[in-house]
Amino acid sequence: MRGIARPDNFLCMDISYPVEAEHFRARIRSFLSENLPPEWQGTGTLSTDEVHEFVEKWRQVLYANNLLALSWPKQYGGPGLSAMEQVVLVEEFTRAGVPTGGPNDAFGIQMVGNTIIHWGTEEQKAYFLPRILSGEDRWCQGYSEPNAGSDLGNLGCRAVLDGDEWVINGQKIWTSAGHLANWIFVLTRTDPSAPKHKGITFLLVPMDQAGVEVRPIKMISGESEFNEVFFTDARTSLKNVVGQVGGGWSVAMTLLGFERGEAAAVVPIRFKGELDRLFELAKQSGAADDPNIRQRLAWCYSKVEIMRYLGYRSLTSFVSGKSPGPEASISKLYWSEYHKRVTELGVDILGAASLVPVGRKPSSAFQTDDPGAPNTSLSWVDTFLNARAGTIYAGTSEIQKNILGELVLGLPKETRSDSGPWNEQQTR
Repeated sequence: MRGIARPDNFLCMDISYPVEAEHFRARIRSFLSENLPPEWQGTGTLSTDEVHEFVEKWRQVLYANNLLALSWPKQYGGPGLSAMEQVVLVEEFTRAGVPTGGPNDAFGIQMVGNTIIHWGTEEQKAYFLPRILSGEDRWCQGYSEPNAGSDLGNLGCRAVLDGDEWVINGQKIWTSAGHLANWIFVLTRTDPSAPKHKGITFLLVPMDQAGVEVRPIKMISGESEFNEVFFTDARTSLKNVVGQVGGGWSVAMTLLGFERGEAAAVVPIRFKGELDRLFELAKQSGAADDPNIRQRLAWCYSKVEIMRYLGYRSLTSFVSGKSPGPEASISKLYWSEYHKRVTELGVDILGAASLVPVGRKPSSAFQTDDPGAPNTSLSWVDTFLNARAGTIYAGTSEIQKNILGELVLGLPKETRSDSGPWNEQQTR
């Protein structure tokens, strides 16, 4: 994708794909035809239990064919694909109705794996990255606490050095997939006397030990993908510090950049598939004849197109090799607020049918339902309920706006509660 200068001095963006990308597309289509059943219609046609079974097997196929961790360099076990090739692969996988990885890969590959590549020692890369790719290690995130959510810098989970191990005591909350993980990356306070953001260390901690307790939290959708995690004299090796002792805040911000921004160019592809299903739902129900519904559908279409172009813009950062910075908040703020609106529209189109939803449940509590999923009322209602959380996890919309205002637009900082020294009383 290139900018083309026009005689009127405006910049016209050529979004046609280069020849190399289309050659890669042909390779991916051939791979899909060789590895999917002849009558395959997408994971959305499977029951929820069948989806989980299929995804586990499909991820092993991707692992065997070196099609996981698409952006990772070959030296770290990835295929080293360009940003454009990643977009093409997601387009073709979405068209075929298959995922690009397993449910834990957002934590393992996208978040902690990328962060280890950026900040980790060579010893950490050699140990953890192959285990992330193979699926041997499954990860969860230990950031938020009951009194340190939006004010993350006020976290109170303590880690004290005991010989060659860190001893951890404290609590984390909203830990997605904590009940399934065997490793957790944890922000801990290792120097209570330092300023709030200076006394924090980023640790990699094994979950399979007596000092770690996981308690499920029931979500509004009825699922329990979130958890509380309690540490009571839990231990991890001194070697499992990522970055510097006391320098965990910078590491944490790098990870959040990967969480919020790395998928900016590919997330719109799934939202486009979901919107196509909504168009079909409106036609089938007759709601498309309502001018107000048509206006709202048009609004959704415009937002997905804008999201797509924002994603194209993000490709320039990946081409230049930059890690996601504060601009990553644009993507996160945009898609999460959009998803609330589009799923509200889905429920409005269903009308009274949404009060007693039936049919197939989504297989995940995050973002859209599976590609090819049927337009059942339960599919839309559960996705609607799950979309509420999108504006909260990975940083609330209010936090994203502050980041964009202060770090991207350069606006004056507002008076805030997360500045100054750490106050232990506030964590109790």
